[in-house]
Parts: sequence; structure tokens; C-alpha cells
Amino acid sequence: MIKSEMVEADTSSHPLCLGVNIDHIATLRNARGGQDPDPVLAAHVAANSGADSITVHLREDRRHIRDRDIERLKDQLTLPLNMEMACTVEMVEIAKVILPSTVCLVPEKREELTTEGGLDLVTHKDRLFPMVQELKSSGIKVTGFIDPNIDQIETAKEMELDSVELHTGVYCDGGAIVKKQELVKIKKSALLATKYGLKCHAGHGLNFDNVVAVAQIIEISELNIGHFLICDAVFSGLGSSVSRMKDIITEARSSLT
Repeated sequence: MIKSEMVEADTSSHPLCLGVNIDHIATLRNARGGQDPDPVLAAHVAANSGADSITVHLREDRRHIRDRDIERLKDQLTLPLNMEMACTVEMVEIAKVILPSTVCLVPEKREELTTEGGLDLVTHKDRLFPMVQELKSSGIKVTGFIDPNIDQIETAKEMELDSVELHTGVYCDGGAIVKKQELVKIKKSALLATKYGLKCHAGHGLNFDNVVAVAQIIEISELNIGHFLICDAVFSGLGSSVSRMKDIITEARSSLT
């Protein structure tokens, strides 16, 4: 069973990284205009508090992160920069100029408040494959943000993606039964992804409580968390929020030994 394999795994050789999404620092800034709070400063605080990478979503409508933010982050960050983006020609061209460490392809609709589900690689494979190759030819690693689904994992392998990020939103928002069902899907998807040589990440809706079960899936190598950390930071400070999340996921992983 997957669970028993997880328990017996050597966690010292499977560290769990934390990517911190700083989009909603920019949301606060844009609500009033001006320069504050500065998302680049937030990235530095996160980096000094245990973050392993910084994630930003440059949306087509620029509702939070803006082009200049991406440029400054690329110039100043010492951590890897993960750029989430819609699958458009405009975004591919921007990525080829900025050259983030990783691009995460996500579905994007103008009317949504946040990303509502995974990218359907199966349906859009023929359109997306040339974009993936173009990004990879520029030295950018490419991730697909997908639902935890076997068909999506198999298509990710066929498309030569470097990694997948499993959408955990249904797991996070569901009741006890749904959580249990989704966790099984996430485990199976993560196991298959690593079997195919894909790195497996996860994210969306994770908080201090629901992150533990996901952090204990040994095949997942990175969690990307943003909105909750920014919300918690309102009360406890960003550095404290990032540090606490890193401690929780590290303890969850180490508890498997």
C-alpha cells in the first residue's frame, strides 16, 4: 500500500521545500495604489524566514503582480523564482525575457477570484506542447498545475514537463469524506508522477491544519502556499507565518521515520 511505503521511506533524502506565493501582498498595494506594501520586500522576508522559493502569478489583467515586480524579483532574488502564467503567447514571450527558474502553466479566467481548478492537459495537449518546448529551449523548467488525476499525469509525461503541481483545493475545501477521497487521489498521482520521473509539487488552499497530511506524502517535493500565509501574516507577521509553516511541514515529513 502507498501508506506503508511512505512510512518506511528515508525522509532525510526527501526534503520538502516551501514555495511562498506573494501575490496578495501586491493585491494590498494595488487596492490603494502607491508602492506599499512592496511584494519584493515580502519576498526577502519570506526568504529570510525559511522559504525555499518564491512564486508569483503574472495574470493577464495584472490584478496583483505586475511586470515590474517580476523584473525586480528576478534581479534581486537569490531564491528560485517560480512564475505562474496563463498559456498565452504574451506570457511565453515575457517568460523568455525574464527567465524565471520555473514556469507553472495554469488555467486562467478573467472573472475568477483565484485559480479554480487544474489545467486540462489532455484536452489542450496539442496547443500546449509547442509552448512547453519553446519555454524549455530557453532553459526554463516547466510545471503543469493539474488536478490529481492519472490521465493528467500520463499526459504531463508525454508532454515532457519537468514537474507537476497537484491542485489541492478540493481536498482543502471538502468535508471529511471528500478530504479522504481527495487525499487518496493526491497520493496516487504523486506516486505515478515520480515513477515517470516528474517532480511533484502541490498547492492551493493549504493552511496550518490541512497541510500536514499532504506534507506526509513522501513523493511530493514542494508545497506552494500563498493566500493563507498572507492572511496569517496580518496578525502574526509574514516572517513568523513562513517560519511556522516551514516548521510544520518539516515536522510532518520527519514524523514518517
